[in-house]
Amino acid sequence: MSSISISRFFYRLWRSITEAYSDDLYQDPWKFEYVVLDTETTGFDYYTDRILCIGALKLREDRINVNDCLEIYLDQQHYNRDSTEVHGILQNEGRDCMQEREAMLRLSNYIGDAIIVAHHTRFDMTMINKALKRQGLPTLKNRTLDTSKMYRKTLIASPLLRKKQSYSLDELADKFNLSKKDRHTALGDAYITALAFIRIVKILRKKYLNLTVMDLM
Repeated sequence: MSSISISRFFYRLWRSITEAYSDDLYQDPWKFEYVVLDTETTGFDYYTDRILCIGALKLREDRINVNDCLEIYLDQQHYNRDSTEVHGILQNEGRDCMQEREAMLRLSNYIGDAIIVAHHTRFDMTMINKALKRQGLPTLKNRTLDTSKMYRKTLIASPLLRKKQSYSLDELADKFNLSKKDRHTALGDAYITALAFIRIVKILRKKYLNLTVMDLM
């Protein structure tokens, strides 16, 4: 390989590294705005079940903006009585409900380009994007963080401690001594998730030198 080719190789390598590290993922987490959300659904089947309620709130630095929260109930024809025992949402119980398209538009506008935080993010994002597709709307492509995965990063590496693959929101609430008064409501779960997110970031700041968003993923 000629000296020119070697120089080009290292130049391209340097470019790829510097471009990667200039990405905003390598900045302090509190420089960004987050939308913490939760969905209550008729069940857990991505194809047949539907969203009944969405709760979301905004978080900047380590502060939750309780004056700018979102709670939407959706008018859905599909209904599963078994799931009522979990979320308590009854069919035709007199709430002001939005049609799915209007709800998805409002949610998309609320989120904007913020980083999305949820507990078991994959489920919520899949249900939301399925709804967006049904309505012919663009799917969300925002960066996402999962508090269940983040919590695993706070645990010490020890042969005496066997990390679980996944941790429930109840387990995080118990760990951080958070009230579960409004558990299994979309907005209540979003609020618990936001508080857990703040606690986790504070713990990881002690573990990682110059903590970045990438460290939270």
